[in-house]
Amino acid sequence: MGTSVAAAVAGGALLLSACGSTTAVIDDGPEPTRTSTIACATRGQLAASGSSAQQNAMKHWMRTYRKACPGVEIRYVPIGSGGGVAQFLRGATVIGGTDSPLKAEEVERSREVCRGGRAIDLPMVGGPIAIGYNLSGVRDVVLDAPTLAKIFDSEITMWNAPEIQRLNPGTRFPATPISTVHRSDESGTTQNLNAYLAGAAPDEWPYPKDKAWQAKGGQAAAGSDGVASRVQVTDGAIGYFELSFAKAKDLPTVRLDTGAPEPVAVSAATASAGIATAHVKGTGQDMALAFDYRTKASGAYPIVLVTYEIVCDTGNQIEVLPALKSFLTYTASAEGQRDLARIHYAPLPDDVAARVRQVVAGLS
Repeated sequence: MGTSVAAAVAGGALLLSACGSTTAVIDDGPEPTRTSTIACATRGQLAASGSSAQQNAMKHWMRTYRKACPGVEIRYVPIGSGGGVAQFLRGATVIGGTDSPLKAEEVERSREVCRGGRAIDLPMVGGPIAIGYNLSGVRDVVLDAPTLAKIFDSEITMWNAPEIQRLNPGTRFPATPISTVHRSDESGTTQNLNAYLAGAAPDEWPYPKDKAWQAKGGQAAAGSDGVASRVQVTDGAIGYFELSFAKAKDLPTVRLDTGAPEPVAVSAATASAGIATAHVKGTGQDMALAFDYRTKASGAYPIVLVTYEIVCDTGNQIEVLPALKSFLTYTASAEGQRDLARIHYAPLPDDVAARVRQVVAGLS
């Protein structure tokens, strides 16, 4: 029962015992207090690893699930999307967390561990990517995609530039130089911002939708915390990071002019609305999403990182299956999604979550 992920990875295999199921009713604790019902596997050990973006969501899910299902032990190691995919493809884990869907060649490799099947992407949680800034005397800024692209590509270098002033007619901007801050390490956060700018402002953003930053100029910092910390101490700075970092450091965030009736502020609710504008591009049971970065839907925030859980559609070890399906059914349930906004994640839209649960029910 106490087998660690490291031991499971070292052994190249996962041993899990889960027989039958029970339904547990638990008290979710004082923050908030409510009752949850989870269909439990009776025992087992699940090894998972991957995206650090979903680390806090995983902590919440595992804590709640363990209260309901004490016979199941789950370990999640936030080693990053690339590491999570690699471990899954080696057969070391049964769940891999990634901030971007599997590539075609990775799907083909997965057939070696998913005997008779393949790996599929299951969206499970959204992470709003905020554009945070530090500008003395200014706590409300509206930008659109072309202006944002020019700022991060060092083509707009002053806060009182006419392009910014035009979008904020009631605000007096100081003649302060803009200091952009980007990630020095490869990240899904960078990849999703690149995808947004390339999709919403293709004429202004010629860069690929990669995890590495390639635009001109700016300062670099490691991790979202590093970017947010640099913005926090630099007057005139602007950067990008998950919403939780902006909240933790009390940084104001940009409202986006998407063409909707009103500029859209970043929040868990508006990010969920942004996810709702996406469509499933995956085939079969795969639920990889394609976003509409030019959406003009009211209240839909378009810069959202979606974390996928990678699992086998067919070919799972029979001993693994009960606990795997039990845990993923919970994470995609109303109970599993309802508290995510409290920790600054975007819950899945109801129809997407319902489809995920349907796919999980059919895993074999």
